[in-house]
Order: sequence, then C-alpha cells, then structure tokens
Amino acid sequence: MSASDLTNPNPAWLDKGDQAWQLTAGTLVALQSIPGLAILYAGFVKKKWAINSAFMVFYAFAATLICWVIWAYKMGFGEQWGAFPLVGTPGPVLTMQQNLARATLPAANLSPNYNLSTMVYFQFVFAAITVIILGGSLLGRMNFVAWMVFVPLWITFSYTVGAFSVWGGGFLTQMGVLDYSGGYVIHLSSGTAGFVAAYWVGPRLQKDKDSFYPNNILLMLVGAGILWVCWNGFNGGDPYAASPDAGVAVLNTNICTAMSLLVWTILDFIFFKKPSVIGAVQGEITGLVAITPAAGFVTGWGAIVIGACSGSIPWISMNILGRMEWMKKVDDVMGTVHTHMVAGALGGFLTGLFATVEGCAAFGLTNPGGAIDGNGKQVWLQIVGALFIIGLNLFMTSVICLFIQYVLRIPLRMKEEHLLVGDDAVHGEEAYALFFEGERSHLSLHGTALESGQITEGQSIFTHPIPSGHDSPADASAKDDTKAD
Repeated sequence: MSASDLTNPNPAWLDKGDQAWQLTAGTLVALQSIPGLAILYAGFVKKKWAINSAFMVFYAFAATLICWVIWAYKMGFGEQWGAFPLVGTPGPVLTMQQNLARATLPAANLSPNYNLSTMVYFQFVFAAITVIILGGSLLGRMNFVAWMVFVPLWITFSYTVGAFSVWGGGFLTQMGVLDYSGGYVIHLSSGTAGFVAAYWVGPRLQKDKDSFYPNNILLMLVGAGILWVCWNGFNGGDPYAASPDAGVAVLNTNICTAMSLLVWTILDFIFFKKPSVIGAVQGEITGLVAITPAAGFVTGWGAIVIGACSGSIPWISMNILGRMEWMKKVDDVMGTVHTHMVAGALGGFLTGLFATVEGCAAFGLTNPGGAIDGNGKQVWLQIVGALFIIGLNLFMTSVICLFIQYVLRIPLRMKEEHLLVGDDAVHGEEAYALFFEGERSHLSLHGTALESGQITEGQSIFTHPIPSGHDSPADASAKDDTKAD
C-alpha cells in the first residue's frame, strides 16, 4: 500500500456504513463481557466469591487482547500455516500500515469494506467472551495465578484452531460447515472446555456446593439483560456488513431467545410449581446460544422452532441428566455444559435442518441450504463440525491444565484456607461495604484490641463500648428479658 493510500481518509474500498456498524457491533459484544458476564457471575455466586468471579472476567478480557494483537489474530484469521488447514501463521497486527489497510481474511478469500483494525477488534471480543464463558464453569475455587496462565494458553492453542478451521478458511470452511456467528467456535468450544477444565481443577468445598445461594439475583438479571440486548451485535455483526441479512440475524436472535425463555419458564412451572428467575435466565442463554449458528440462515419460523428446542432439550439436560451422580462428579458452577455445549451442538444440528438457500446467499455463501431445502448432507456436515470442536477442546484443554499443574507446578485449585474465606483471602477485598465506615468486617473496628490480645476472635466484640445509637446483642437481649418480666 502506498503512503498516499495510508493517509487517505476515504479510500475507495471503505464503506462508512459497514465501518460504523462493525465498530458498533464489536462494542456491543464487548459489553456482553464487561460488564455483562462480570456482573452476571458476581450476582450468581455466594457473596464471598463476587469479586473473584467478576475479576476473572476482567483479567481474561485484558489478557486476550494482548495475545490477540501480538500473535493470535493471525492464527485465527491470517494466512494458513503450512499445509495443514487448522491454524494461521502467528504474527503481530500492530503497525499503522497494517491497521489502516483494508481488512482481508486471506485463507477464506474475504475482503470486507473496512480496515484491518476494525476486523481485529471485532474478532477479539469474540475470542474474549469465549474464554470468559468457559470461566463460568470454574468459579469459586480456581487458583487465580493458574487462571492467569490458562487464558493465554487456551486462546493460543484451542480458540485459534477452532476459529481458523470454521471461519478463517480452514478445512471445515472448505467442507461447507455452517456457523453463522459462533455456535461452534464460541459456545460449543467454551461449553466443552469449561466442563473439561472443571474436571481437572476439582470441585468447590462441599459446604459451598451444598449451600451456594446467589448473593444478588437482581444484579444477575442486569447482566442477563445486557447479554440479551448486546447479542444484536454478536449475531448482527457477522455478515461483516450493514446488510439486509444482518437485520434478519438480529430479529431471529430475539425471536428464538424469547421463545426459549418462555418454554424454559413453562417447564419450570409444570415440574417445580414455580417460575424460576434463574431458570428463565438459563432459558434466555440457551436461546441465544442455539440461534447463533443459524441466525441469518433460517426463517422466522425456523427461529421459533429452534427456540422451542433450546428451551426444552437443555432443560432436560440440566434438570434430569445434570442431577445424576456421574454428572455431579464434575463441578460446573454455571452449568456451562448444558447452556453452551448442549445448546451449541443443538443449534448447529438444527442449522443443518433449517438453513435456507436464500439465507445462505444473503450471507455471501453458495451453500444449497439445509435439509429443509433438500440438502440433507448439511446435517452430516454439521455433525462432523461439532465432533471436531468437541474433540479439539477435550484434548487441548486437558493438555493445558496438566501442563499448568505438573510442568509449571502451579496448583489449579486454591488453597483450602482461601476456599474457606473467599475474596478477602484471595484479593484482600470484599464486594460490599456493610459495616459502619465501610470496613470489610466488624472485627476490623477492633483490630487494635485483637492484635494486643485484649479480646480473641471467639470473644464477643461488644464487650467494648458501642458507638452511640447502636445496641449490642447483649443489651438488646437484656431489654427483651426486662419486657418479658
């Protein structure tokens, strides 16, 4: 590219509408991670794990971006690395000449009408949310240092392979496997990898498993709402253009999600006699996941059918299979194996059934649609794609976990004393300032007395003067006894 092309604010290939929509879509996907999943996780877990869970999200978002621009973007979307069509050649995308130039996906033979830095950012937010979804399986016990190492390794050796194989021009692209926006690359991979990593990390404390009440369901609903609305960018951005098919993908995303939430809620009401809010969130997520590989390929009727399936089949998986002893041996905190692995595989399979010739053409493919248009072969292609992604993540996630544990000698699971205390032990912070001037604990009001030995941790702190306006438990009890007399 010449110097004049680099300094031209309006190159001939630039479509400002596509550029604006792609940056908007990327920002919406970023919001799904921070703050969306950060506060969804923080609200879902026990209070003592709220900070740790949210910070796992923020760390993964930041670490993925640095890996992405230095080597991982080109592994997922660059030139094929050698003769094996599984991954691109690693390398940085940080020069001005690269970033101002027109975006290209060379192995996939695609050239959108905007510059490379826009494409790099858009693909980054998908990579980040994938490992963040995976992390939902590991909440409440993973050693944070191990998580710091796990994220770049998994992005490098697992995510990039799936992305290149399905989207970047690899062998699944060449076979004709359909994945509109990440049902396989993102959801099936994160659901599988999360379940495998949860096995290797080990479970939470038994008392945490037995009693793990969400500390803030309203906060969880805020995160779920951000996730739903911002999915418009998740699916609407994947035509790489502000095209008619982007609008179809957005509408189908919302139709399917609404249907899935309703079906899940009805099933909860029928079998448990109460419409569960947390269940509704699970139904929302499975709808979002299942429509993702199909979003712009299917009709509105197809989206309704997919929503009915995603609200029922993962419900059966979570509430029947998930209660069996062999499933309980793996401590998958957010149920990612059900909401993402099962729903992702289901959505990919249904894409093979309901993809239309018109939808594929509007997306820029010459694919003859799915079984509904007479192309039954597409169903088998979808199954092959799913099996590859599952196998890749079973193997690679296990290798990464074992490498961290036995080669780097970093424990995957927290120390027992940290598991007992939670955020305060791990980060020196707590989620909520509930005591007087914002101290993390009522004991901190009497830290000097504790340190000097005037009182012990087992002794009532209220043997010391109480600030004006506050009765001690002993005083209150005495008053109650007086009233009783």
